[in-house]
Amino acid sequence: MLKTLLQSFLAVVVLTAITGGLYPIAVLGAARLVLPENAAGSRVYDRGKLVGSSLIGQTFTRPEYLWGRPSAAGNGYDATASGGSNWSPVGSDCTTRISSERARLKAANPDAPGEPPLLLLTASGSGLDPHLSPEAARWQLPRIAKARGIELSRVADLMDEPGIIEGRTFGVLGEPRVNVLEFNRKLDERFPR
Repeated sequence: MLKTLLQSFLAVVVLTAITGGLYPIAVLGAARLVLPENAAGSRVYDRGKLVGSSLIGQTFTRPEYLWGRPSAAGNGYDATASGGSNWSPVGSDCTTRISSERARLKAANPDAPGEPPLLLLTASGSGLDPHLSPEAARWQLPRIAKARGIELSRVADLMDEPGIIEGRTFGVLGEPRVNVLEFNRKLDERFPR
C-alpha cells in the first residue's frame, strides 16, 4: 500500500514537471524560433510605442474610428477576465442589452444603411475578438467618413485595399474578417486627424 502511494506520488511529480514545465517551455521555445512575432503576443507598435495586440480587441469609442464588438470580458477586452456572459439568447438581460446597443449604434451612425449587423450587437465567446465581419465594418463607414470630414468613397476604397479584409485561415477556417486595430491605424495613416 505504501509502495503504491509512493509510486503514485512520484508519477504525479514527474508528469507535473513534464506537462507543466518542460512541455510549455519546449513549445514556447519552438514558437519563438518559428514565429517570433506571434509568440511574443502579436504586439503592434506605432513609432516605437506599444499600441496593442492584433490578437486582442480594444475599445474604440471616438466616431472617427471603427468600433469593435461589445466585450463581455471584465470592463471590456480585459484579457484576465476572458469569457462569455453565459446569458440566454432569449433572456431579458440579453435582449435588453442588445436593444440598448442597437439604439446606441443607430444614434451614433444615423447615415448607416439599415440595421446594425448582429456582430456589432453581440459579444464573442471570449470577449476579446479583435475582428469584425466586412459587413459590420462597412456599416460604420458613413460615421467614420463624416467624423474625419472626407468622402465616404475614400474610406470605402481603403476598406477594399488588399490585406484589409483577411481571408479564411488556411483558406477554409472561419470567415473573412477585418482587424479593427489595424484598420484604425490605416485610417490614421491615410487620413490624419
